[in-house]
Amino acid sequence: MASYSEDQCSWRGSGLSQPAKNVEQVWLRCAEGSVEWLYPAGALRLTLSPRLPWSAMGPGESSRSPVSACIKPDQHWGGAQLYLERDGILELLVGDETSETQGPARVRCFSAMPGERPALFLQATPHQDISRRIATFRYELRADWTAQPSVNTDPIGSEGVCRPCNNTEILMAVCTSDFVVRGNIRSVEKDPNLKAAVIKVSATRVYRQKFALFPESGRLTRSGEIRTPLQCGVRPGAGSFLFTGRVHFGEAWLGCAPRYKDFLKVYEQAKQSLMIPCTLVND
Repeated sequence: MASYSEDQCSWRGSGLSQPAKNVEQVWLRCAEGSVEWLYPAGALRLTLSPRLPWSAMGPGESSRSPVSACIKPDQHWGGAQLYLERDGILELLVGDETSETQGPARVRCFSAMPGERPALFLQATPHQDISRRIATFRYELRADWTAQPSVNTDPIGSEGVCRPCNNTEILMAVCTSDFVVRGNIRSVEKDPNLKAAVIKVSATRVYRQKFALFPESGRLTRSGEIRTPLQCGVRPGAGSFLFTGRVHFGEAWLGCAPRYKDFLKVYEQAKQSLMIPCTLVND
């Protein structure tokens, strides 16, 4: 039988209990969650209608700034196609890709204005054997990413992400990022499947983190991984950095990362001129 999670962030159901020509209505009430549809049959209409106002989902420029919704299908997605429904028109987000050799599924994003209730249409595709078909995906809504009005690629890897942050952006990143960590780069590895560089970080101070991104790895030490698009050309560098960024489907993605001594200079200058947006407890 179909069921919501207690907070209505996620939904899990089976096509075996659903009439083949029926469209089941599903309402998702959070800024992030998941949908798992076992043995797809018929169709689902999923409405993204979080309880919190759009402006609470991130530091957008204003209450009228668009919100980005991102979908990440499971690697073994199969048995259904996922569409964005907008103004009566269906736009394909995820096809019925049942091959287990395709690698990590591609994140797809679209934008919506505050007050809109984006809808997703999940339609089962005919198969003689549905026993191994499962359509599962995770979703996120954020007000601090930029996506085009229509279907777009992942905003984490969009144009401009490699541009160095200016002083104002560095100070705002300290206030609004999902993680703020001082540390050193141990190594940089390539993940060709995600088209990302994986920065291995030894953290000497964790100021803030969403989830356990930098767990303790030994006595008084913490370590973690931060991803950034491969085209940014990140290389190992000596010295201490202040790493900031966003959590995207459970992974840390790099935002601003000045050298710690450069950050301190910018921070102290802003503090003396009373232009600091928030305070950070220093060593």
